Amino acid sequence: MGEGAGEEDMPRDAKIVKSLLKSMGVEDYEPRVIHQFLELWYRYAVDVLTDAQIYSDHADKSVIDSDDVKLAIQSKVNFSFSQPPPREVLLELARNRNKIPLPKSITRPGIPLPPEQDTLINPNYQFAITKKQSKQAIEEAEDDEEAADPNPNPSQEQRIDASQGTPQGVSFPIGPKRSG
Repeated sequence: MGEGAGEEDMPRDAKIVKSLLKSMGVEDYEPRVIHQFLELWYRYAVDVLTDAQIYSDHADKSVIDSDDVKLAIQSKVNFSFSQPPPREVLLELARNRNKIPLPKSITRPGIPLPPEQDTLINPNYQFAITKKQSKQAIEEAEDDEEAADPNPNPSQEQRIDASQGTPQGVSFPIGPKRSG
């Protein structure tokens, strides 16, 4: 967004957002970014002031004071932003994780990979293979269905299902290979 794009007509808050973006080195952005920041800014202010009013009412005060606003802001910070765990906790987690040695790699040409049981590239899916029936078997199955089915005019879907036959499942091992 270029400089001077109707800046005289811009509301004071929008000018503030624009100057904040400029002070952070953001020169090129879409005009709606300013509106999105304004919406966030207004929603945050309303939420904080609503919470401050609740705290003030709870304390039987007739007006909101700075302590109510500080408490509301602190409450927002505690529930909106999470602090990372202390460095000592992260170091302990890393030590425990690093005690477990990495699996040996497979020596073959190309990219070295860990053993197959330790990878996520093994097939873990199933195919549904339809068993094709002869034309005569399909006609016999349709005749049997017509005799058993009181509906003499089967739908398109029913005819397609009958012609495709019965699916057979083919499975591949999902877990690690078992020697035996």
